[in-house]
Parts: sequence; C-alpha cells; structure tokens
Amino acid sequence: MSEAFRVGTRGSALATTQTGWAAQQLAEISGLEVQTVLVKTEGDVVTGSLATLGGTGVFAAALRQHLLDSGCDLAVHSLKDLPTAQPEGLVLAAIPPREDVRDALCSRDSLGLDQLPQGAKIGTGSPRRAAQLLAYRSDLQIVDIRGNVPTRLGRVKGVGETLDDGSVGRSTQGDLDAVILAAAGMRRLGLEKHITEYLDPAIMLPAPGQGALALETRTAGSGHKSLDAALAQFDDAATRMQVEAERALLAELEAGCAAPIGALAHIEGDELVLEAVACNPDGSQTMRRSARTEASSVQSAQQLGRSLAQSMIADGAAVVAGLA
Repeated sequence: MSEAFRVGTRGSALATTQTGWAAQQLAEISGLEVQTVLVKTEGDVVTGSLATLGGTGVFAAALRQHLLDSGCDLAVHSLKDLPTAQPEGLVLAAIPPREDVRDALCSRDSLGLDQLPQGAKIGTGSPRRAAQLLAYRSDLQIVDIRGNVPTRLGRVKGVGETLDDGSVGRSTQGDLDAVILAAAGMRRLGLEKHITEYLDPAIMLPAPGQGALALETRTAGSGHKSLDAALAQFDDAATRMQVEAERALLAELEAGCAAPIGALAHIEGDELVLEAVACNPDGSQTMRRSARTEASSVQSAQQLGRSLAQSMIADGAAVVAGLA
C-alpha cells in the first residue's frame, strides 16, 4: 500500500467538501493517498449566536489542537474563520487560488436586495453583514441565525426541504424573506441555483479572507516530504498577497470576525489595492477607505493592511465600529 497523509476536517458538508477538494489536489500533485480525520469543534456543538461564542476561531481551535497533537498531518480551514494571530507551532503552508469572494443573497420569490419588501426579515449570523445591510437599507429586520448552509437556506420561505445534515438550529423552517451566505460556500456545495443576487462589494465588502482556504501544517512540516513540496506548489502567490493585506488590516484594527469590519484586496496591473469598511453594528455609521501599493511581496501586502488600518483608526474607525 502506498504512503498516505491524514487530513483533518470539521464534519459539516461544506467543510468535508472543501477538505476533499484540497486533499484530492494535493494527492494528485504528491502521489500520496489521503485519509480523512473528522474532528468535532466547539462551533459545531455549542448553540447560541456566533458573535457571543467569540466568533473567530470557534471552528478552528479543536482542529488545530488535533494537528499539534499529530492526530493529522494537515488541516483545511475556511481562512475567514481563522484568528489573525498564528498559533506557535503551526504554519499556513498553502493558500490555494480563491473562490468567489462575494456575499450572496438567497431570497424568496427570487427578489433582489432592492426588491425585498419594506421590513423584510433577513437572516445572518455575521455582524459585518448585518451592519452593511442596515447601512444600505435601514428598514430591514436582521435575524441572528446559525447552522450549516442547508439549514440556513431552509429558513427562507419557499426553499422547502433542504439537505440537512443534523446541524444546530434546524427546527425552524420558512420564517425569513432571505439569508446572506458566502458565495464561495454555495458554489463549493453546488447550491448556486439558490443565489438570487451576488452582492456587489460596493454594497457589501466581504470578510477578510472570504472565499479562500487555508491549509495548515506543523511548523516542522507535515512529516511527508512529497506533501510539503505539493503544498508549496499549491500555494497561490496572488491570493496569498490579497488575504495577507486583508488580515493585517483586521489584526491592526484588533477586530475578530465578530466585529463589523469588511476588507477586500485585488491586484490591478502591478499594484495591490485594498478596500476596507468599518461599520457601527446598527449600520448608522460607516467608514470606507482604500489604499494601494506595489504588488511585490507578502511583506508589502501586510504593510498595506497595517497602514490603511492605522489611518482609519486615526480617523475614528474604532468609534464608528463600536470597538472603542
């Protein structure tokens, strides 16, 4: 039997789909077999609002501990779920090319964001999405929701029976006019048909790192030379620069993903452009800024994120976002 590497994943449909895709790519590059190790995380078992659970890292901690304990050789995360501080002993060995970065509106009767009725009920567990929605349309009613993608879709009137895989919050069905989900997750699960509208980043900036996967190993490597070489090959330089800028901005603002901060970087010619927004949680105030630098290295990308955050802080971003 040929040598195998062990990849750790959460058990949700989205996590196993993402992990399966990444592991398959790495298996093809490295010539190794794959063994999948399912790890239950606090975010999968604890009910309640994601914001009150501490937001960032709630899905990652158990998986990372398993990796540190050598229970697996590699862990696959949604990058937007990872805290900005990298734990000692672990390294993000590869960030593959990014999926769609946008947030997606999934609504009843195919209504767009502008067509939803006055006072429409929209579900999201993200303060960032809620704040930007309210900044755009203050009449909307935001409902805090949890659960996997099919569970959340099932909350929309008329979406009907969904592919529920036993997640929290699945008892309520059809009580909302719409939900907001990451387009990347919908596409990875083959559920794009439920997307009514891809929200323009001009209306809603995504979470830092949204649409990107993070493949994490121990600092000393995975224990498989061919896997380490495959990870180096799988890393996408442009995606890494973009997400490093976004995460450096978030770290400088000292805001976890439970804070209403959006950021999106893109490469324009030979420049890296970073856009960011800080919002009051009720959408009453927003501060939107952008900056650019030469797209030359991860270090310059991180510096761009830090300097844009510092200028936003100087202009009162922490007060706007309710972090002060």
